[in-house]
Amino acid sequence: MLRLVEIDRHNYLSVLDLSVSTEQRDLVATNQYSLAQAYAQPECVPLALYAENKPVGFAMYSLDEDDHQFWIYRLMIDQRYQGVGYGREAMRLLIERIRGLSDDEHRRIYISFEPENEIAKSLYESLGFMPDGRMLYGEVVYFLEL
Repeated sequence: MLRLVEIDRHNYLSVLDLSVSTEQRDLVATNQYSLAQAYAQPECVPLALYAENKPVGFAMYSLDEDDHQFWIYRLMIDQRYQGVGYGREAMRLLIERIRGLSDDEHRRIYISFEPENEIAKSLYESLGFMPDGRMLYGEVVYFLEL
């Protein structure tokens, strides 16, 4: 069972130790970059993904300051724990958390990914995300209606 865990002084080093495979490094920002982004953009909510008592991944969402919409900015599963369903489970947990924060004005969740990331595309589409027709910073933008 996967859990979303706040990142603090006790677990941030273990989050920094998580990484994707060499082939995936161009597809997702590092956790170091993401934690720095969360520091500079306090609207970001960085979370460790824990299976039992071990960190297996990282996620970050935000109510974006620019467009005032919910975005899932990051989802990464450490290379040692990929292929066992943690990505799907993490997305479900994030969707439910954001659904609990949504209101009449915020009824969508946005996510973007590198166009060549077929695994991400397949996962997001299987969860109901649809393309919105935009490209931002070279990434395809999808949304989920809540």
